[in-house]
Amino acid sequence: MREARPRIAVITFPGSLDDRDMCWALGSLGAESIPVWHAEEELPDVGAVVLPGGFSYGDYLRCGAIARFSPVMKAVERFAADGGAVLGTCNGFQILCEAGLLPGILRPNRSLRFICRDTTIRVERADTPFTSRCKPGYLLRLPIKHGEGAWFADPELLAEVEANDQVVFRYTDNPNGAIADVAGVCNREGNVMGLMPHPEHAVDPLLGSGDGALILASLVEAAGVRLGVPA
Repeated sequence: MREARPRIAVITFPGSLDDRDMCWALGSLGAESIPVWHAEEELPDVGAVVLPGGFSYGDYLRCGAIARFSPVMKAVERFAADGGAVLGTCNGFQILCEAGLLPGILRPNRSLRFICRDTTIRVERADTPFTSRCKPGYLLRLPIKHGEGAWFADPELLAEVEANDQVVFRYTDNPNGAIADVAGVCNREGNVMGLMPHPEHAVDPLLGSGDGALILASLVEAAGVRLGVPA
């Protein structure tokens, strides 16, 4: 009999690029990835949800601005409101911000150029479903590939985010001009998180780094707990 594995939904929007990479990465860490098309109005029985990277709807208007209206996003909002873990990477982060599930917005890079390289981020919080296998101060080497990855919040919102301890990752080299070096933030409850770097492209040292596995394995574990399935 096949052993049950934590099930995680990976949502595909028109223009998604990293959905299959994310499915592969989660599978390599013991999860069962469940592909979900953006037009679905309900989520399957899963323990977590991932919005992967790419260029949803061609990044027209603003990155993620159209994808936020996809039917599946209502289900994602309900899942998050019920305490489910929701992760957005790169374009997924942009969609979560546009949908109001995360604070701030993502603006064009300071250089006004597309950036594709490795970067180093520092773990600020280890008490989230996404960082349980980390410790504060850990340095993770992950790749980035984006043109609009500079997280921005006005002074009032930034002060609120900092006061609520919602910054999960900060860049050590700030490649895109993000305010306060922010690479990833979570909601107040800590169960929704977005980050611009790509952990799914760094789960095996053969790919250049295995640091992304710390993030995704944490998510797999959280999904297992929600479903009552050992990770």
